[in-house]
Amino acid sequence: MFKKIFSSLSPNHSPESKSQLAAQFIEQAREGLAQQTAAHSASWHFGSEENWSADLDAGIIQFDFTDGTQASAAMQVVGTYNQLDGTFLWGWDHPSIPEPLSKHAQLALQWGEENEVAEFKSRKVECSEDEAWSFAAVANRLAKANGVYRGTSDTTLIFMTFGEVQLAAANS
Repeated sequence: MFKKIFSSLSPNHSPESKSQLAAQFIEQAREGLAQQTAAHSASWHFGSEENWSADLDAGIIQFDFTDGTQASAAMQVVGTYNQLDGTFLWGWDHPSIPEPLSKHAQLALQWGEENEVAEFKSRKVECSEDEAWSFAAVANRLAKANGVYRGTSDTTLIFMTFGEVQLAAANS
């Protein structure tokens, strides 16, 4: 029995088996992210913010709500998705991302190398926006982050993980 259990954890999987395990991990990461997002939406109205901003020097993302409430958290940049050419550029080798904010992307790179998943090892990947969400979900799971936000800047989508959220009530 132990041999059966521990053989599934062995790093010596066949390529087919590794591919299947990687696909399962990605699916579980997506499911976990959906649960996190639903919980944030229910508790502090994540997704209904009026504005957002990211301070790349401080590593902080902030959400502003119409009632004056602000939510903020530490953040990391997983990567950016270019809507014009359908490419994702990983944060681990992105010219606009400070190295300290690429740690979660680096975890995804390491996972891609260990599991032989080409899309996680290539600096720039042709993909759909949905696949970019999968990249972010994996980084979120590996980093044990608190969620993912996809911000928009013109035709670029920025995928960011975030940590514990701090809420500040509106000043009355």
